[in-house]
Order: sequence, then C-alpha cells, then structure tokens
Amino acid sequence: MMLDLASFGDDKFHAKAWVNAACKSRHPDDSLDKYLGDLEMKLQLMAENIAASLEEQSAQALLRVPRASRDVFRVRDDALSLRSTVSAVLHKLQQAEGTSAESVAALARVDAVKQRMEAAHETLQDAAGLAKLSASVEDVFASGNLPQAAETLAQMRRCLAVVGEVPEFANVKRQLEGLEDRLEGMVQPRLADALTQRKVDSTQGLRDILITVGRYKSLEQHYTRVRMRPLKRLWEDFEAAKVGIPLAKPAATDSTMGGDRRPATMSSSANGSTTSFAEWLPHYYDEVLLVLEQELKWCMVAFPEDYQLLVPRLLIETMNSISASFVTRIDTFTSEATAASRALNGAQVPGGEVSGEGNGRFSTLGLLIGLHSVSESFSKNVLHLLSAIDVAELARVLQAIYQPFEGYKQRYGELERIQLLGEISALDLRGAVSRGFGQRGVELSETVRRMEASIPEITIALEAAVERCISFTGGVEAESLLRTLDEVILHYLASLLDILKSLRAICGVDRILDFLGSNDLSNLKKDAGLLDGAVKKEGGAVSSDVVPEEEEWSIVQGALQLLTVAEGLSSRSAVFEASLRATLSRLSTSLQPSRALTSSMSSLPFTVSENEESDDTFAGPMGLDITMLRLISSPEKAKRLAGLLEQQVKDPQFHALPHTSQRVAAFTEAVNELVYEVLMSKVRTKLSDLARETVWNEQEKENLFNLPSFSAYASEYVTSIGEYLLTLPQQLLPLAGSGSPEGVDEGSDDAQYFATEWMFKVAEGAIAAYIEQIRGIQALSERGAQQLSADIEYLSNVLSALSMSTPPVLHTFQVCVSAPRNKLAELAEQEGIDNATFRLVCKMRQVKLESA
Repeated sequence: MMLDLASFGDDKFHAKAWVNAACKSRHPDDSLDKYLGDLEMKLQLMAENIAASLEEQSAQALLRVPRASRDVFRVRDDALSLRSTVSAVLHKLQQAEGTSAESVAALARVDAVKQRMEAAHETLQDAAGLAKLSASVEDVFASGNLPQAAETLAQMRRCLAVVGEVPEFANVKRQLEGLEDRLEGMVQPRLADALTQRKVDSTQGLRDILITVGRYKSLEQHYTRVRMRPLKRLWEDFEAAKVGIPLAKPAATDSTMGGDRRPATMSSSANGSTTSFAEWLPHYYDEVLLVLEQELKWCMVAFPEDYQLLVPRLLIETMNSISASFVTRIDTFTSEATAASRALNGAQVPGGEVSGEGNGRFSTLGLLIGLHSVSESFSKNVLHLLSAIDVAELARVLQAIYQPFEGYKQRYGELERIQLLGEISALDLRGAVSRGFGQRGVELSETVRRMEASIPEITIALEAAVERCISFTGGVEAESLLRTLDEVILHYLASLLDILKSLRAICGVDRILDFLGSNDLSNLKKDAGLLDGAVKKEGGAVSSDVVPEEEEWSIVQGALQLLTVAEGLSSRSAVFEASLRATLSRLSTSLQPSRALTSSMSSLPFTVSENEESDDTFAGPMGLDITMLRLISSPEKAKRLAGLLEQQVKDPQFHALPHTSQRVAAFTEAVNELVYEVLMSKVRTKLSDLARETVWNEQEKENLFNLPSFSAYASEYVTSIGEYLLTLPQQLLPLAGSGSPEGVDEGSDDAQYFATEWMFKVAEGAIAAYIEQIRGIQALSERGAQQLSADIEYLSNVLSALSMSTPPVLHTFQVCVSAPRNKLAELAEQEGIDNATFRLVCKMRQVKLESA
C-alpha cells in the first residue's frame, strides 16, 4: 500500500482516525494482524529514511555556515572602504567649488560685455546698410528688376527691425511701406496675367516676390479673384438657361451625385423646354467639381507649398460670393414650384381647395430637402477631391457650401409647422351626407370613419416630419421639432374636438341636455323631434311615435365607433412618442452635443459613416459632418440640445410631447361622455318629466259592482326602458369587435368585457336617472303607489336578467310603495331599508311618523 505523507503534516492529524481509515482501506481477504504488521513496518522504514535524510541535510548546513560568515565580513570591509573614498572625493569637490565660483562669475561678465559689443556693431552695420539701401532703392525700382527690388525691401525690413524705434529712421519706415505697396502694384497685373494664362514659371516667380515682402495675403486675394471668375460665370449661366417654372411633375431619381435623391423637379411646359433651379443645380455642381479638380492639379505644380490653402479658399470665397443669390434662387424656386403644384392640384380637384403645403414633395420644406441632398452629394465629392487638405480648412469649406441653407435650418420649426398644418387642413373630416330625417346615422358613421382614417395619415405625416428633421438638420433642431409636433398635434386634436361637439347635435344629445327637466312635456317633444320622432298630428295632439329602430341603432353604432377613434388615437400617440424617445436616444449617441461644446475648429470631432470607406487616408475628411460643425459654431444651441437629450436619458418621466398625452386623454374622456350620452338618450327621453305624471296621484275608481281588484301592469315608459336595456347587450356585442379598444373579434373575452362594461354603465345610469325622477314625485296615492311598485318590480326583474343587483335605494322604494299605507311605519326597522328613502316615501304617501 502507498502512504500519503501529506496527512501527517496536517494540523488536525489524529492518529486513531488515521489507523481506522487505513484499516478500512485494506482488502477484505487480508488478515488484519498481518495488514497492521506490514503497515507498522512501512511506517518504521519511512521514519528511518526521514531521520537519515534530516541528519544529512543538517551536516551540510553546518558546513556552509562558516563560509557564509567569512563572506559577510568581507562585504562589510569593502563597504567601509568605499565610504571613505566617497567622502574624500566630496571634500575635494567642495574645495574646487569654492575657488572656481569667483572665476566663473568674472567670465560671465566678460561674455555679456562681448555680446553687447557685437550687438552694437551689428546695429551700426544695419543702420549704415539701411541708410545706403534707402538711398539706392529707387535705382533698383528704376531698373525694373522686381525680384531684386523685393530682396532689397526685405533687407530694409530686416535692418529696420534691428534698428528699432530710432527717430532718425521713422521716415524710412513710412518709405518702406510705400515701396512695398508700389511693388505689389507692379506685381498685380503680371500675376493676374500669369494666373489667367496658367504660366507656371511666371506665377512661381511672382509668388516668391510677394512672399519675400511678406504679402502672402495679396497672393491669396489675387489668386482667388482671378480663378473665381469662371466659377461665377457658371453660376450666372442659370439666368440664360432658365426659361420659366413649368407645371409640377415628379422627376426620376438621379444617382450621378453619389446616389442621393434629387429634389422633385419641373418638366417641360407647353411653350417648350424649360429648366428649373433644381434641374440646373446638379449640373452646376458637376462643372464646379471639374474646374476644382483641374485647379487642384495645376496648383500642386505651381504652388506646391500653398495649394492646400489656396484651393479650399477659392471654393470658400466662391460659395460666399454667391450665397445671397443662392438664397434668392431657392426662394424663387420654392415659391413658384409650390404655386405650380397648388394650381395643378386645384385643377384636378373640384373647387381647387387643396393646400400646396399639404403635398410633401412640393412643399417648401420638401423642395429644400431635395436641394439640400444635392448639395450634400456635392460636399461628399469635394471631400473626396480635397482629402489631403487640412481638416479645419475642409470644415470651413463645408460651412461655405451649406451656408445658403443655414437660414432655412434656423427656421425649420416654422417651415415644418406650415407643412404639417397644411397636411391637416387638407384632410376632409366631415361626412358628405346631407343631414335629414333618417340620414343622421349615415352622416355620423361617415364622419367617424373619416376621423378614424385620419389618425394613421396624421401619424405618417408626423413620422415623415421626424425624418425630414434628421435629413435636413441632422437632428440639431430636435427641440424645434418637438415643439412643432406638440403644437400640430394639439391643433389636430382641437379639430377632432370641434367635430365631436358638432356630433352631439347629430346624435341629438345636446337637445336632451338643454330641455331635460322642462315643465312642458309637449315643448320638450317638439324641440327634440329629431330625436324621438314626435310629429304633431291634426288638432295639435303630439304623437308618441319614436325614431325608427334602424335609425336609433345606426346612431348608437356610429357613436360606438368613436371608441375606436379614441383608442386608436391614444395607442398611436403613445407609440409615436416612444418612437420619438428612441430617436432622441440615437441622436444623443450620434451627435454628442456635450462633446461639441468643448470642441473647436482646430480639434474637430469626426466619425466615419458605415457607408463610407474605412481607409485611413479618407477617415478624417470623410467623417466631417455639417451637423457637428453647426453645433460647434452655435454653443447655445448645443447646450440646449445637450440638456434635452440628457433629460430624456436620465428622466424616466420625460415626455417628448408634454401636452399631447393630456389632450388625448381629454379627447378620450369627451368620446366616452358622448357615447354614454347617446346610449342614455332614450332612457332620459322616456324619463323626462316622469315625476310630474298625473298617474302618481290618481285615486281609486268607485266599484259599483264589487268587482275584484287586479294588480297594476308596468307602465309603457318602464317597459320601453327595460326592453332597451335587455336589447343593448345584443346590440353591443356585434359592435364590440370594431368598437372595443383592441378591435377584438366578436365572442372573445375582451368583446364580452366591452359589451358588459358599457351595458352596466348604461344600466347604472338609467337606474340613477330613474331614482332621481322618483325622488321628485310630490305625492303618491294608493293607486299611484301600486303603479310605481309594479314599475320598480319590472325594472328589478330586468336588472336581475342582466345579472345586476337592485340598488338599496330602489329596493327601499319598492318595499315601501308596495306595502299598505297603514303598515308603512312598520318597515322602519326592516333590514335593508334605506332610512332617508323610507322617510321620503312616507312623505309622499302622507304617512306621519312618530318622533323618536
């Protein structure tokens, strides 16, 4: 057997436990005595081996101790010797420092005197040279040697800088400035001619002259002015190419400028070929790119040290010079294009009442986005062409290219508001059916259908507005977008609420509210004739004919469809707001406005788009974004945008549209109120002036023949209400699929819940209205009490059929009016009796109660 020595080194080693464990591990066939003997022998042998090894190692350790002690003593002696040597060296250094300090100070004073003498000598030489150059400079100019004149002026400038503000040379400084201007004037026509004819050698020589006299700005100005002429001529060619703005027709997508969508352009008119600004602008950009490419190649040869500044500056100055004209042409194009679109739509639609701003492609903002996309393609091509240029200079180029659109971007909220309001005004939310008897349900259904259909249209328009904001402003105007969306949605909801108010008249519920409680029942029925179908017969009698049942239920069906409108509006507004928050989250990652606040033109942030090449050569320039440049140049806007995006990330209660949810809830509440009023209209009509009916005070007729007395039957008004309540679930359930919040199928649990919810709500409202009318009864005769008892009993049976319990107040009325008058007082202590109702019935039946 193998022995594990590790267990003997354990602090928790126990001998008995180890022996027991060893015995358990033996083979069952082995004798225990033999096994223990073998185990004892192995332990003894192992102990002897360990003792022998320990003795050997100890002997070796004892032999090494004297040797280690000698080594320690030798190292100590070496350290003491080194210390004494270092001390001697330090002492010598201190002595040398003391004796040489005075010598070094004297040498420093001598060196300073020498430097001053040399400076004075050089100054005298420069002064003498300056006087000589000042006297001979006119001869140099007279010789016509411009390079020599430039060198002479440069030397005079250096001498004058050395001499400083010496009064004797003040006139030389003024003379030098005049001579430099004179030399620049002599260089200008030659430089212009060399630049025009692209003479490389002449251009380089004239460039060196201007650089020598420190007039690099003059070189830049002359180059820009001369080379900008062909680019400005290209811009002015539009006036010759433009014939007019023809009728609107969408143009095909053009992919010549990097694959971006071109704006909707104009086609040919009946008078001949025409060219709109949108059609012409891509061709202008193509020509500019061609000229710019040729200019870059030539400048790399003529100005190898300056082309990185001259070529971008040429494009910047060109774009700045045409910026005002660019804006004017945009205004003209957008106004004429929208007018043409409006005229075309007006010719196609009877009456011509179609807002041009409602057409997204031909609205001002839509056309601007199209032109902006063309400029975006141009800017990408420019970045590819000038990829080797400094990033800060390229940023200025981008700002110049997009400068004409800056004013429109700042007015983005106003432009978006105009377009969205135009799209809302283009919606026809009114039913087209003429109102009349038998047509109100059709008109109501048509109006509700149009309201429901408008919700997805408005949602699509709002989603398109978000896309336009990102496409046109890169999301920088997100704050203006949210304000505009909130305002536009409130305008749309106000339109829906106005229509909802007008539907009250169509449904007839406003008449009930106005005349309910009238003292004259005939006037009530006359004023509410469209509701209950009352028509005067000959002789002035009022008919009790009601509106046909089909008309009643068509109004109910139309009103229930309003619930779909409310739920659709609520769910879509919630989904749209969640989508807005997701968009803002993406903007907080992509824009990083807080980073833009700490950036400058010298350290521009840039990113590489997923669609761009990842080559390091183009990573910087191609990552430039006009959106980030706008944020950098407008710290206040960046600060507000950063606060908005940070709030929506950190605040779980943040609402992108703070007023919309409140107004949607108000609209939903108004819809529920209208639906409830429609469902309750028949009940309230039947109960109108119920308390003033004469039946409650009728007396018993004399019974001459002693005929038996029969119980009273339920009155017509209560049977009508009961039949209506019993019919209501069957009418609601088929409508539950379209009228329930989820639009579920008929027969599902949600549909059943919808029908039950509204049935209970109407039944509870009917009972409350009925009880209110009963409370108004002034006096009850015995016959009137019997009739009221029969009516209440019938209504209680209806409630039971609807799985509803009878309210305690109504139960108290039934018990109290069904009891004989002489036993009424005995009911006071009966269980389930409402005390206030009991006292009211006693007052109606003129039963005096004993005072407590």
